[in-house]
Amino acid sequence: MKKRGKKYLETAKNVDQTKSYSVQEAVDLVKKSSRKFNETVDMAVRLNVNPKKADQNVRGVLLLPHGTGKKVRICVVAKGEKYKEAEALEGVSAKGPEEFVQEVEKGKIDFDVLIAAPDSMKELGRVAKILGPKGLMPNPRSGTVTFEIRQIVEKLKKGQYEFRVDVAGILHLVAGKVSFDKEKLVENIQEIIRVIQQVKPSSVKGQYVRSITLSSTMGPGISIASEIV
Repeated sequence: MKKRGKKYLETAKNVDQTKSYSVQEAVDLVKKSSRKFNETVDMAVRLNVNPKKADQNVRGVLLLPHGTGKKVRICVVAKGEKYKEAEALEGVSAKGPEEFVQEVEKGKIDFDVLIAAPDSMKELGRVAKILGPKGLMPNPRSGTVTFEIRQIVEKLKKGQYEFRVDVAGILHLVAGKVSFDKEKLVENIQEIIRVIQQVKPSSVKGQYVRSITLSSTMGPGISIASEIV
């Protein structure tokens, strides 16, 4: 059995594990469970889907109204003018395709999100087996394969990120930081719920969302009433 710390056990006393809370109540409890550092507020959403079926492999893109509060390391792979455009952007690591491939092959992966210009994707195919399993391969569906470099970088800096259901049918999502005002966290969570409903597969029958759990990085899980979705 996993041993829990004193702070966790104290906080867990405030959470009724037999009860489902409103979003507002859950946010209050999460903020009370915070430690000395600025913890991330996580959401785990269990769906009534079979990820093995192509039409139920739920995925999408989130751009939260108040961002995630996390700093994202962005790498852009491009050629010519698009390389120069990326190089001029603050907080972005610009790479030529050959340089990038060589670094990845040597094990250097120092970014959280990879953007690629369409004319650089052929070279990136050489390291797809390395990047793919890590969820780092650029994808047109998430907007990370594009010539619109500046636009996608701005969205990523504001907190846009891609989500995808895991093999157990669970979405693991970031709703913000415990330091956010309550209203901002509530609005972020409501946006997450709205987008999840938007990507509901038409083939799903019955209840789509089985459960929603909110927690801080080191805090207890708090169940959110599924009736809200």
